[in-house]
Amino acid sequence: MKTLATGLLLVAAVTYVVAWRVESAGGPGWVSYLRAAAEAGVIGGLADWFAVTALFRRPLGLPIPHTAIIPTRKDALGHNLGDFIGTNFLSEEVVRDRLRRANVPARVGSWLATRTHAERVVAEVAVAVRSAMAVLRDEDVLAVLERAVRQRLAGVSLGPPLGTLLRRIVDDGAHHRLVDIGVTRLHEWLQNNRATVIKLVITEAPLWSPDFLDQRVASRVHAELVRAAADVADDPHHPWRQGLDRFLGQLAEDLRTDPDTMARLEELTGGLLNHPEVGRAFGDVVAAGRQLLVELVEDPASELRQRATDRLVEFGGRLAAEPALSEKVNVWLEDAAGYVVTNYRHELTRTITDTVERWDATETSRKVELQVGGDLQFIRINGTLVGALAGLVIHALTVLAL
Repeated sequence: MKTLATGLLLVAAVTYVVAWRVESAGGPGWVSYLRAAAEAGVIGGLADWFAVTALFRRPLGLPIPHTAIIPTRKDALGHNLGDFIGTNFLSEEVVRDRLRRANVPARVGSWLATRTHAERVVAEVAVAVRSAMAVLRDEDVLAVLERAVRQRLAGVSLGPPLGTLLRRIVDDGAHHRLVDIGVTRLHEWLQNNRATVIKLVITEAPLWSPDFLDQRVASRVHAELVRAAADVADDPHHPWRQGLDRFLGQLAEDLRTDPDTMARLEELTGGLLNHPEVGRAFGDVVAAGRQLLVELVEDPASELRQRATDRLVEFGGRLAAEPALSEKVNVWLEDAAGYVVTNYRHELTRTITDTVERWDATETSRKVELQVGGDLQFIRINGTLVGALAGLVIHALTVLAL
């Protein structure tokens, strides 16, 4: 696009020079119209070249005021963008109106009324509950669990029971759902964050490597990562999955039969139980709560999971069928969303301003120019063409007036 715009400007300049010389040599009258159009086209093209170039850099490297707008005004543009989004998209009125028109409770209710959807929600909640249990820090609860664990584990070898439990999990394939969720989420993240992956790869590239090569290598790395994640997600018998199963199976066997592994586990257990802080966390991890979590929350066929699914299906049906309940939930959602955007709007938009502030000014200008610069070249093209047309009209009117 730059070549096209510059070429058109050069055509206008050459046309002007040729027409001027012919006119000076006494050429026909119509040459003056051509000369006026070409002259105005050159002026218009140069003016718009200056305007477009001034957005991204200083024209001809000259320190002209109010040029290189994007590099010099990057932070201000980021603040303005954050303020614009906060004012026009994160206002309480806009959010409330959007939620009301979306009718979220009824739509969620209809979705939850399908049992497979409710089972999916329960599975996701199960993962969240397990994570929450792992980081539980309530001092009173942990104190009770710590005492119970100490009494239960005193003089007991943990290797065989843990190995047996792990062997049962591997044999039943209870960990496969967690692997499916993790691989699926990884694949979605890779697809939705191509720019992030490419940027990470380019950041690690050597300084002597050219940009175009870094881009190609980074794009290739991202494509291979997406492909590998998709292969693992789609193939239940993928070698990587089988390798994980073999690793867990071997670990389970070592925990039951290998003296060195059992000794290391006992040493680790003793160190954790004797540390006041780590002991509490360890009590939460290895106590009966962990076993209950594994057996009742992770197992899709457990009574707890089945009852939770039944309640979700029932609640979803009520949300979809009872307007009063749907309206009550909708009001609650509106109030909650209104509170969040009213009190935390600036924190939400701060992400935009902080991100823009961390960008390198020159790199930012280059990226923006690559994205929109092609369209901006039409300004130069139109400036040359419109300028030529305006010059032709002005010259014609001048001739007629004389």
